[in-house]
Amino acid sequence: MTVEAGPAVGGDAVGDDEFDVVVVGAGPAGSAAALAARRAGASVLLLDRSDFPRDKACGDGIAAHALDVLAELGVPDAVAGHAPLPALRLVAPGGGMVARALPRPAYTVPRRVFDARLVAAAVAAGARLRRHTVRHVEVRADRVVLDGVLAARVVVGADGAGSVLRRALGHRPNPDRHLALAIRGYAPALPGPPEQLIVTSAPRWPAYAWSFPIGDGRANVGYGEVLRGEPLTRAHLVDRLGELLPGTHPATVTDLRAHHLPLSTHRPAPGHGRLLLAGDALSLINPFTGEGIFYALLSGALAGAAAAGAPEQAARRYAATLRRRLGTHLRHSSLAAWLARHRQVVDAAVRAARRDDRVYRTVVELGLGDGRLDARTLGMIGMALSAWERTPRR
Repeated sequence: MTVEAGPAVGGDAVGDDEFDVVVVGAGPAGSAAALAARRAGASVLLLDRSDFPRDKACGDGIAAHALDVLAELGVPDAVAGHAPLPALRLVAPGGGMVARALPRPAYTVPRRVFDARLVAAAVAAGARLRRHTVRHVEVRADRVVLDGVLAARVVVGADGAGSVLRRALGHRPNPDRHLALAIRGYAPALPGPPEQLIVTSAPRWPAYAWSFPIGDGRANVGYGEVLRGEPLTRAHLVDRLGELLPGTHPATVTDLRAHHLPLSTHRPAPGHGRLLLAGDALSLINPFTGEGIFYALLSGALAGAAAAGAPEQAARRYAATLRRRLGTHLRHSSLAAWLARHRQVVDAAVRAARRDDRVYRTVVELGLGDGRLDARTLGMIGMALSAWERTPRR
């Protein structure tokens, strides 16, 4: 294998192909794991099947909570050169709309740029980077061996929705209703002030389209829906994108790529023994919004820190810290997703958010960060739903 980035610094690797921590997958979760493990003094090998920079199908949205994690990891400039998006416009399935300033600005940074910056930061921190596709995982008493040639005291699986490490732990992919399919491309940005736009769909609910301006005249646009046991074609996804985003014609959209989103409503155990999972491999996609970058960075950082400690306790330690940091939020986001199966509840939430900034902020924090539902927000949504039900229909 060829080392494509700088050599390891520090740590106590036994040989050229044995490390304290091997991280499989160099996306946000993997790079965060490598950074956290290096900060703890571990020798780290970061593997990915692609060279960087490389594209990754994604909405490219970077919320403020993600930047908080990166700042803690010593990466303050991951969105440098990209203009902040100060507002979010959300269109409900029934057509109602709320547009307000975000609690903190978001950014749109193409993954070709964002992921390469994180990989570079991990390499600068002393992780070794190799291009390698992992196909076989062997767990021994004192180490994990990958493909018979790489060994680690702990391995972090950050290798996405089709994770090899997840399969090695005996976990199946997410089933329908806990898995979404989306298509993403780039198109001319819509006119008007820069803002994130999310347009939910009454047909095919739960489903929505998005348009996130990048700041260079383009926007990341896409459409996704939860799978329900029937095949979805590329043509269907593209048609729905065009129908939901007025002013965006499918013929103007380039670089269309589809991707699966394993939702957090069906998470496997975060690890066992010396194998840990993070990001999409752990089904950490917000079921309410499809957001995954914040979850990836946070879970990766927690996994990397746990992996750098006593290896035989890595999975137990990681599960405890992940539960402490995200457990309550994940329960609340799952509840929100369950409630949102009824699109009238989403219509009511949008009406309540339009009337009350505190409700809006709660909804945003729940969907883009680590927020929680509260009694006041539920009450306001309930009142909006009750008022709608009492409205005479023609």
